[in-house]
Amino acid sequence: MRTAFPYPTLFGDVNLDVAGVAVDGAELPYTRISRAEHTVALHQSGRADWYTATLRLSAELPDKELAEGPWTDVVCLATLTEKATNGRSAAMLLREDDGRWRGSIDLDRSRHLNRAILSLAVVGTLDGVSGRLIGVSGRDWAVDLQSTDPMRQRMIDIFEVDFVTGPHDWLRPFKESGWIVETGGENPAVYINTAAADGWTEVLNGTSTHPAAKLLREALAGQIAQDVWTAMFHTAIGDLELDEDGTPQMPPGWRESVLRMMLPDVFPGRQLDDALYEVHERRTKGFGWAELQTSIQYAAGRRSQLAKKLTNAVRTVVRDGGGDGQ
Repeated sequence: MRTAFPYPTLFGDVNLDVAGVAVDGAELPYTRISRAEHTVALHQSGRADWYTATLRLSAELPDKELAEGPWTDVVCLATLTEKATNGRSAAMLLREDDGRWRGSIDLDRSRHLNRAILSLAVVGTLDGVSGRLIGVSGRDWAVDLQSTDPMRQRMIDIFEVDFVTGPHDWLRPFKESGWIVETGGENPAVYINTAAADGWTEVLNGTSTHPAAKLLREALAGQIAQDVWTAMFHTAIGDLELDEDGTPQMPPGWRESVLRMMLPDVFPGRQLDDALYEVHERRTKGFGWAELQTSIQYAAGRRSQLAKKLTNAVRTVVRDGGGDGQ
């Protein structure tokens, strides 16, 4: 969703590029920088402990439009942010003779945990008002501290942990649960409780082609998937940023993907922008929020195909003589 401003903004593209990265002064291999994925992978950067990664930046702005437009005192500002730690840093890029804007920004490892987002803002003075946002980079960069491969899209992390004796104290209150979905970090994670029941993780990880075992495995995986989709949806709409008019903006990363996939099922026939506004209104103001849970559950079920998997499991049980009511 493109934010509308009550004043002229740049129409042309604003492109940001990471020209290189130095980790404590040592150059990061180019294989850890993906321009196609707009991602930098800092994990195992060549040393076990490091303190600062310096990203050398290059930006291309629509210079002709800037020269002919009503803006003055134009400034190009790069920012690194991470919601998980509230870390934020900024650096200014300067225009050079070849027309490109260049500069660098430091990522302090102590201020970041998983994945930082690198973006570019163009601000200027208009009608006597300074600091007005007149353009942003069309595509942000992700700086991943946990990955060795510069991949933009990451799978949901799945961990098999004993909730009773395992290393995570925060899981102990959920010792009777089969699994817990955690969506507070940069990527969703599912913790499978190995102590929930004897042999049940073996069922989930099994490769048996026996119809009953296969369908039980699919039904369990489908139930977990529905819980994951539901949790991701609630997280995605739980912290929406608003524009100057109070209109909710589509969040970045996996949250955007989840909303784009689920909102059409939550509000059939509605435009995506309208559906986002409607779900935000119901959540923040309360009206119709309880009734909406049925639609959210339905949308999550469609993504996980739970109904189909459970139906097939029940049919198999009945066919094999387990559904005689005894």
